[in-house]
Amino acid sequence: MDDFKPIELPDKPVFDNFFYQDPPQTSELTFTNLFMWRLRYRPRWTVWAGCLIIVLSRGDDQIFGLPPVGMGDKARALDFLFDRLGEMTSEPTVSRVGRDFVEKHVDSQRFTATPDRANSDYVYLASDLINLPGNKFHRKKNHVNRFARTYQFEYRALDSDVVHSFIGMQETWCKLRNCAENEDLVAEDRAVYEALKNYAGLGFQGGAIFVDSKVEAFALGELLNPDTAVIHVEKANPECHGLYAAINQHFCANTWTGVTFINREQDLGLEGLRKAKLSYHPHHLVEKFVLTRKQ
Repeated sequence: MDDFKPIELPDKPVFDNFFYQDPPQTSELTFTNLFMWRLRYRPRWTVWAGCLIIVLSRGDDQIFGLPPVGMGDKARALDFLFDRLGEMTSEPTVSRVGRDFVEKHVDSQRFTATPDRANSDYVYLASDLINLPGNKFHRKKNHVNRFARTYQFEYRALDSDVVHSFIGMQETWCKLRNCAENEDLVAEDRAVYEALKNYAGLGFQGGAIFVDSKVEAFALGELLNPDTAVIHVEKANPECHGLYAAINQHFCANTWTGVTFINREQDLGLEGLRKAKLSYHPHHLVEKFVLTRKQ
């Protein structure tokens, strides 16, 4: 992989240019997401055939590519990616591939596309998450209203004055969830810290709810494409009833009134997370697939 380089903060303009030319639908394809998770997935990248090529790895036995991005020849870039992956692993795969990419650029005679429900993204109407309209959102609105009646709170946007408070909230959340005992939560904690530590250079948006001058919930997100925002992180003190519903609604209402859709990422196949995401009545799912080469 000598022609692939690790992702670094100065690479952001290159990635942003490719994402601007070829706006993504899948939540993985933002610079912030790739950068904040770099200690977990060790992303490496190159440009070939006019496309951005990204390879992720979690150790020698878990190496996979992301679908090529850009206005170049994606079919050729996909072949190049599989050739390179074949040099690194005995079972090369390209994952987190949206249906649109499969339909336009994947030769079904040469590749198998297997549905990946656990990684499919939940996409909501922004107006639904902001206004919580009608009977189907009655319980969510009740949670938000109960929180507002119970607590004296303040919503504040992320800036240099409060970023350390966000980090403090993440540390508190990890203690409540015993992150140290769970490898996935440890990795998530590091990813959130990397995002917050580098927020000025990454350029994402954030918001927090303060109760008694202390951050008790926060959310981080950014534009995924011109009509969709993606929420990368949402944390709240579980001991404050209604707080998760409140940070969801306040962050969307204060930050994302200018978009049509909000992508809240995947459920990872976790039953509780799937139930929570379905409870907000998604407008649609962004289906994802895993590609393998046929023998």
